[in-house]
Amino acid sequence: MTIVTGRTSGDGGGGSAPTGAGGAGGIPEQRRAGQGGDGPAGSGQGENGQTGNGPAGSGQAASGRYRAARVLPGTDRVRQPVALIRLLTGLTAIALTLLLAEYARATTGGFADDVAGVAALVPRPLAQLAGGLSTAAVLLLPVGLAVRRLFGPDRRRALHQVSDGLLAAVLAYGATLALNLWCETRAPASMLDALTQPTPGTLGHTEPVYGYLAPVLAFMTASGSRERRLPWALLALNGLAGLAGGYATPTALLLGLLLGWTGAHGTLYAVGTPDPRPRPGEILRTLRDSGLRPVEAQPAGPDRYHVRQADDRPDLDLQLLDRQAVTAAALQRAWRRLRLRTAPHPRALRSPRTGLEHEALVTYAALAAGVRTRHIAATAGLGPDTALIAYEHLDGRTLDRLADEEITDELLADAWRQLALLQRREIAHRALVPTSLLIDGTGAVHLVDFADGDIAASELVLRCDLVQLLTTLALRAGAARAVATAIAVLGPDPVVAALPLLQPIALARTTRHALKHHKPVPEQADQSEQAAESQQAQRPEQESGTAGGTATAGGLVEEIRAEVLRGRAVTPERPVKLERLRPRTLLAVVGGVVAGWLLIPQLFAAEDNPISAVANAEPWWLVLALAAAAASHVAAGMGFVGFVPERLDFRNVVLAQVAGSFVKLVSPGGVGGIALNTRLLQKAGIPTAQALSSVGVGNLIGLALHMLQLGAFAYLLDFEPGNAESDPLPIVVTGLAVAAALLAVAWAVPAARRWLAARLRPLTAEVLPRMLDLLRNPRRLAVGVAGQLLVSLCLIACLYCCVRAIGREPSFASVAVVFLVGNSVGSMAPTPGGAGAVDTMLTGLLEQTASMEEGGALAAVALFRLLTLILPVLPGWAAMTWLQRRKAL
Repeated sequence: MTIVTGRTSGDGGGGSAPTGAGGAGGIPEQRRAGQGGDGPAGSGQGENGQTGNGPAGSGQAASGRYRAARVLPGTDRVRQPVALIRLLTGLTAIALTLLLAEYARATTGGFADDVAGVAALVPRPLAQLAGGLSTAAVLLLPVGLAVRRLFGPDRRRALHQVSDGLLAAVLAYGATLALNLWCETRAPASMLDALTQPTPGTLGHTEPVYGYLAPVLAFMTASGSRERRLPWALLALNGLAGLAGGYATPTALLLGLLLGWTGAHGTLYAVGTPDPRPRPGEILRTLRDSGLRPVEAQPAGPDRYHVRQADDRPDLDLQLLDRQAVTAAALQRAWRRLRLRTAPHPRALRSPRTGLEHEALVTYAALAAGVRTRHIAATAGLGPDTALIAYEHLDGRTLDRLADEEITDELLADAWRQLALLQRREIAHRALVPTSLLIDGTGAVHLVDFADGDIAASELVLRCDLVQLLTTLALRAGAARAVATAIAVLGPDPVVAALPLLQPIALARTTRHALKHHKPVPEQADQSEQAAESQQAQRPEQESGTAGGTATAGGLVEEIRAEVLRGRAVTPERPVKLERLRPRTLLAVVGGVVAGWLLIPQLFAAEDNPISAVANAEPWWLVLALAAAAASHVAAGMGFVGFVPERLDFRNVVLAQVAGSFVKLVSPGGVGGIALNTRLLQKAGIPTAQALSSVGVGNLIGLALHMLQLGAFAYLLDFEPGNAESDPLPIVVTGLAVAAALLAVAWAVPAARRWLAARLRPLTAEVLPRMLDLLRNPRRLAVGVAGQLLVSLCLIACLYCCVRAIGREPSFASVAVVFLVGNSVGSMAPTPGGAGAVDTMLTGLLEQTASMEEGGALAAVALFRLLTLILPVLPGWAAMTWLQRRKAL
């Protein structure tokens, strides 16, 4: 019996997946580990999207679909993503523990006092004896575990694991000493009090981190010890003895455990772990126990084997499923569930055996429905962490391996007939990418890769399958043929009903990537262009910013939509909202929470907090500040209409600027304002290209005027009496010089130059011609420039009046420099309205440039942000609602 083995990395090439074309098999979480596919239709082939013809037939390249780990070059070690996930989790837990010790002193202190009260009931001699014995046992525990591993059957692997454990123990002990030193010397006294308590019988205090547990736990975890009960019992006894003897607090005990666990996984991620994959002999022995007759196993990709059997039995395509891939995909699955409505249903983290059972169940359901797919020959477990599934080998090539002339209408219709069988039984595939369509020698289509599938699937998921297959076939055969064969097999109604789901977010990641780079074949180019124009004529204007987005006009998605609607008096429905939330929304919310966490304690800890500042503010200055804030919206309207050659309703423009105050809460930076102004122009009948160029011209000129104002006020500030030491002009000039130098260096690098040229091409194509149109109307251009200048001046005046309202008297030029610098830098933060970053920048600059004390600067900034960020929210919501009702937005 010959066994051919090889170690393949997660980014290898070549071979095919033994579980069918395209690497079928495996549980959904594992398939995500090495590739994308965050869309509701599941994921298809790996990121590389390469295929090959290996012994198992044609399949996906070794893109790491099932392999959660990556083999380190020149070693037999793998770097598991799960180790990184656990490292980050441990670091987060340590940070939260320290924050609780600082900000929840009453809770942690009360719990420590309760524990100390209970410990006082234990006789002192007994507590000391238990502490000494348990400490000795804990210190000897790593020695016993190392001896047991080294005298085991696999000594070579044991030696590597023991050395990893020793390294992790040393690093954990070093981290313990470093954290103890930091708490003793640099941490706030309140945190030190929360982590320590007086040592019994001495004048000192306990250590902030109970240091014995960290290195021992790090050794246990990093060495891969299977012993659990005795080691954990000893650690628990040692911790209880430390509490009973008064040598540790509960928080110090928790920190010791967290440092040990985190240090172990940090070590494992840094140096890798010995390859945990089962030996080929174990695989063949397991297959024999399942009643098969394996003779030879050849690797066909990561965790994939092509198995030849004796006695002319059919060959097998074998797929291994391991726990590491399941754990590594836990965060990605949770993110998909949070973001998408069509995320996979299972809530619990699947074990390899559970994933195997799920895939087998869906495959058997597909076979019962009459779908052509591979038959399962065996399923088995390889210990607690690995399982395998073996399919009967099926000769054929995947759709992406076929030549264009081989993709006939009969082949396309056969693919639709297979999907119709699935849909009739309410079975969802979720990954109908090219590697999931296997075509045998007779031209028959076989659907493989049911790892992501569902039984009793919802109508939404079934329609996602339809649009995914429609796009997959259109990428190879063109939109017209894909739609025609779909309607011929399924009928027009199901295809039209699926159109609201025809959007990029409903497709696999590899499909979205293929759409961006799709180029129609020459004979289809004219037909594609006509289809796009027909679609634009038939489809009413849709709302911009629809969840999930739509493809741009002229793209393949629009061609498919046009083909479906061609000759049918059907009003297309709006796209279905598939996203629960967008990544930038989550980022804005998290940023807002963090900003609030950091800012609120500072606000109310200051001597002049916002409440007292408003209560004691001089009313006339406060009224002037409010008037300046309100005038900024009118000035923004002037700065907007001045760069639009077409005539606009100025009232709607001003209301749109007020509505922008509401949009700031859900969009970081100026993204929301740009989208809002662009939408206003679109609803006013201005084409999208001209609308975007008008907004771009306004922003570009606004940036130039902003820099000119900064230079002018910095120059004025330099000549103010008594301001010899504070000279912001050199800082501004230096900043501009550094920016110019970076731009020159970037332009000198060919790759960076091409990147910049690609980003600047839209500027030369749309914005510059729009500026030339504006030069023909100097009056309107003057209104725009004046409006852009007045926006900054109104906001500067608002901040100046806020400073005067609390009784401070800085110069107007110094406040102007503070606003122009602080607001620009702080607005780069991805938080709602720049919350946190803008406040911090303005406060710090008022202290340095305007020579204000911390309390006064903080109170002035809080008052300014109250007038410009908080109060306009409700009027902004009302303005946005009014504009939407009038169909101006």
